[in-house]
Amino acid sequence: MGTEQATLAGGCFWCTEAVYSDVIGISHVESGYTGGEVTDPDYRSVCAGNTGHAEAVRLTFDSDVIAFDDLLDIFFNIHDPTQLNRQGNDVGTQYRSAIFPHSEEQKAAAEAAIERASADWDDPVVTTIEPLEQWYKAEDYHQDYFEREGSRNPYCMAVVAPKLQKFRRSYQGRLKKA
Repeated sequence: MGTEQATLAGGCFWCTEAVYSDVIGISHVESGYTGGEVTDPDYRSVCAGNTGHAEAVRLTFDSDVIAFDDLLDIFFNIHDPTQLNRQGNDVGTQYRSAIFPHSEEQKAAAEAAIERASADWDDPVVTTIEPLEQWYKAEDYHQDYFEREGSRNPYCMAVVAPKLQKFRRSYQGRLKKA
């Protein structure tokens, strides 16, 4: 199939960006905002919960190397899809668990992935499938954030680093730097 895109929201985009940046077949990960009502939102307004947007990542991937289904299985393993409008201490609709399909095929795959993930969790999966509308790239300082700031940022050390370590242990065969 070739180059495709996927848009996923699973809490703080620093976390999801750090994980997907390590995955083979992904050529680009961009942090941004989608799913809201405000034109050209910024980080402060999104974090305040005033825009309806979710912090999300847009992945550019080679579907001949990694399937969308595999990206979704990773997604459901790197965040808690049973927490409504939150991930850990990050609370609000901007941290919701959501999939924004780029096609009807991705929508069907998302529905199937939610069904698969539901078997792995004791509580109901609350991940939504939302229409992909406008994408807004997050401010430049959010791009590659963990790579640049992770060792200096207490949030990254407490939240992102353990998540990334767990991912790397569980998905060694999917890592760019295996």
